[in-house]
Order: sequence, then structure tokens, then C-alpha cells
Amino acid sequence: MDQIFPYANVVAGVLVLLVGFGLHFGGQLVSVVDWQLATRLGLQEAGMRPEHRNYEHAIAAADVLIGWTYGIAGIGLILDAPWAYVWAWLPGAILTYHALQFWFWTGNHRRSGDDYSTTRNPARFVWAVANLATGILTLFVANSQTLVP
Repeated sequence: MDQIFPYANVVAGVLVLLVGFGLHFGGQLVSVVDWQLATRLGLQEAGMRPEHRNYEHAIAAADVLIGWTYGIAGIGLILDAPWAYVWAWLPGAILTYHALQFWFWTGNHRRSGDDYSTTRNPARFVWAVANLATGILTLFVANSQTLVP
């Protein structure tokens, strides 16, 4: 199959490395290692209910466990390695999921009366859009190639 546009694999690879591995994996790693630092940096909400904090911490730990794969996928896409297109389904699906999760999680917080400051932050909206755009582009790039000649 043909690429979506010239060098789509490189663009997707760079975005996966930047958005997925660098920022997402890096931010979640900070949250797992030092929650107080994560709240000072605005990565996590300081006044979160304990049950929400437990959930957010568990999501951060899960993201760290899978996030290292983003680096492999990004480098593989940049190098145009045939295996990278299969591997790219992981960050593509997870980044898309995280973007959609943001909208539902934010809506659920507001409906329950927990309107956290981080959910009103315009940077969070930009972050969700960056996750969604990276995820969808990566899924399209992954789907554009096949391992069978």
C-alpha cells in the first residue's frame, strides 16, 4: 500500500517520539516516581479526591509499563522498518484512547461536582488534541503498510 503522504512514516515517528514517548511517557514517569512534583508541574491535580488519585496513579503506572514501546515504534517508523508499522498500532491506539478518555473523564468530573483546574486549562485541550492527532495519524500510517509483499 502507498503512504498517506510523502514521509508520513517519518512525521508519525517524530510525533510518536515527541508526544507519546517524550511527553506522555515522561510525564507519567514523573507521576509514578514523584506525585508531588507532578502536581507542582501541573501534570496531576493537587486537590483530587483520594479515589480519583488512586485511579490516576494506576493509569500513570500502566502508561509507564507500556509507554517505553512508543520509543521503539517512533524510531522504527522514522527508519521505515517493516516491523514498525505493526508495532505502531500500540501508540496509535493508546494515544487515541487517551485523547477520548480525557473528554469523558473531564465530563464525568464536572457532572460529579469535581471541576478540577487542570481540566479547565487550555493546555489540557491542546494536549488532548495532540494525542488525538498523533494517535489517528499513527493508526493511518500503520494501516498503510503491510508485512506481506
